[in-house]
Amino acid sequence: MSASSGLRASGSSEVQEAARDAVRQWAKSAAVIESVRKLESEPAEWGPAYAGLAELGIFGVAVPEAAGGSGAGFDDMIAMVDEAAASLVPGPVATSALAAVVLASDGTSRSVPELVEALAAGERTAGLALAGSLSVADGLASGVLPAVLGGTADGVLLAPGPDGWVLVDCVGAGVVVDVKKATDFSRPWAAVTLDGAAAHPVSLPAAVVADLATVTLAAEAVGVARWALQTAVEYAKVREQFGKQIGSFQAIKHMCAEMLCRVEQADVAAWDAAGCARDVLASSSTNNVDSEQLSLAAAVAAAVAVDAAAANTKDCIQILGGIGFTWEHDAHLYLRRAYAVQSFLGKPAVWRRRAAALTLAGTRRSLTIDLGEVEAERAQVAATAAEIASAPKDEHQVRLAETGFLAPHWPAPYGLGAGAAQQLLVDQELHAAGVTRPDLVIGWWAAPTILEHGTPEQIAQFVAPTLRGEIEWCQLFSEPGAGSDLAALRTKATRVDGGWKLDGQKVWNSKAQVADWAICLARTNPDVPKHKGITYFLLDMKTPGITVRPLREITGEEMFNEVFLDGVVIPDENVVGSVDDGWRLARTTLANERVAMAGGGALDEAMESLISLIGDTELDAAQLDTLGSFVCSAQAGALLDLRTALRAIGGQDPGATSSVRKLVGVRHRQGLSEHILDYVDAHGAVESHEMWLFMRDRCLSIAGGTTQILLSVAGERLLGLPR
Repeated sequence: MSASSGLRASGSSEVQEAARDAVRQWAKSAAVIESVRKLESEPAEWGPAYAGLAELGIFGVAVPEAAGGSGAGFDDMIAMVDEAAASLVPGPVATSALAAVVLASDGTSRSVPELVEALAAGERTAGLALAGSLSVADGLASGVLPAVLGGTADGVLLAPGPDGWVLVDCVGAGVVVDVKKATDFSRPWAAVTLDGAAAHPVSLPAAVVADLATVTLAAEAVGVARWALQTAVEYAKVREQFGKQIGSFQAIKHMCAEMLCRVEQADVAAWDAAGCARDVLASSSTNNVDSEQLSLAAAVAAAVAVDAAAANTKDCIQILGGIGFTWEHDAHLYLRRAYAVQSFLGKPAVWRRRAAALTLAGTRRSLTIDLGEVEAERAQVAATAAEIASAPKDEHQVRLAETGFLAPHWPAPYGLGAGAAQQLLVDQELHAAGVTRPDLVIGWWAAPTILEHGTPEQIAQFVAPTLRGEIEWCQLFSEPGAGSDLAALRTKATRVDGGWKLDGQKVWNSKAQVADWAICLARTNPDVPKHKGITYFLLDMKTPGITVRPLREITGEEMFNEVFLDGVVIPDENVVGSVDDGWRLARTTLANERVAMAGGGALDEAMESLISLIGDTELDAAQLDTLGSFVCSAQAGALLDLRTALRAIGGQDPGATSSVRKLVGVRHRQGLSEHILDYVDAHGAVESHEMWLFMRDRCLSIAGGTTQILLSVAGERLLGLPR
């Protein structure tokens, strides 16, 4: 997928954002929900709302201008369909918009030009069947279509035939439309019987049409899931129980954060699939590679979005409590829509299995970014990367440091002062040259803080040697009583001549047994609030009074340590920043943040390892479902990285994406390393590298902030729920 640097925070273009806003504002002014409620007793009266939406151009937005449309892309139409679903606009909105695009995107429009124009203008409507038993001979179709979403007696319908999709006008001879009493009464649902009905063949490949339909309905599911999240959060902010807003309760906060995670993954998957569909339709020829990419993107979008809509609408009702169970509240209307989409499109497991099958067959989603103006620098960057690669491997780190390629986001002379696009360019060329950056571990945290707040002498002493690998760092922050809550630390720093004397205990300190230096927080003023009175020190680990006691982890290795500080003296020149200002420094990041994105594929090395382990093993339905869930979470994670990178290139805040990425990424990695054990000898009962990985990955939901703390942070900082 290629994406421009003009993408906004949602991943949509400015035009798409404007279109979304237009739909949203119109829906409010048109009292759309009130019109939906009337459909319970008058199911055919969706016309006025449908006509109002048509005036906004949703049905013709992706239709070529020559065919009566606006000539925009499929992804522009999808953005409007998503927003229309979030507002629950009644009528066959999604199916009609889809039909207009399908008919206008191939040769069909030449045989029925008036129909395409009528669909684009909202004067005709279209239904959609995804399954049925049709026979087509001599241009006449016969058979039964048991489920036609948006099917009406005066509309048209798209249906799969034995040799491709066909278009049938329901007002013609040989068509019987049996409109059902739909659970989701906001739009028509019918069974259709054809008996020698005229059928126009659709020349787009059958798989492409099916994928376009899947993406369109997945977008609807995203809109529903997002409405449920917003509704639950707004209610949790104002509803009080036991004298407090319910959003302050951890149980509610975590439910809302989980809903956010689902929405972010579903949104980015549907966004990707829509962009892929746009590229396929814009291509002069639909080749197998493009269509396979679309099929995988569509399957992932359907799996993630359908699940998000169902889960979020149920959770929304749970958070609403009794009011959510009433007919008067709108929540049940969205629950009905969520399950109607699932019933028609297929349950998430169906799409997870499809994603797994496509992956096992060799299909991979390729993710790329158009870096814009910095592309002019590619040859020069590639030459530098090749020069580094040609050096002996043990010299790579020094060469990376000297060229600024090790930390390109750091300011010169230590880095390149690179913006997001230039960082990604360097990453791409290093990857292409086969050069792997060494991990500075705690050095990635220590050096930026020194660069930002240190003295010239501290910068000269520590930054370049850290980059060259001459200094290894550890972090002395956490204490037995202050893990995630660092402000509760009790290590005491007492003033002495020329410096400070530290006494206390630290724990969970990676690399402390081998580190040369440590970044250390200690309390220098016990008489001020706990977030104040903390100072940031640089500690030479050879200083007398330091005792390091390794801790053996569940892997059997000794990575963490306990560190005891008994009268350890640190000179004044090793205080970073101001005394008592250490809390602010500990939270510092460079203004020019690191931007990274995995190299061109959506599946990482661990996923490829799993697929290699599976090999030619024939998987049953349950195994395919499980594999598909990991394909979906891996691809969604890679897409979240892509979106974060695009936002950085555009100079935008990452929003919820980066926080959600950590939460879902940890679950993916832990679940994947556990699942891999199913495909190794003795399934983990005998020591193996795979078993070691599983044991190691248990730390991921603890280190760097526990999953539960991160959920609370997401609820408070991203959703605005009260503390």
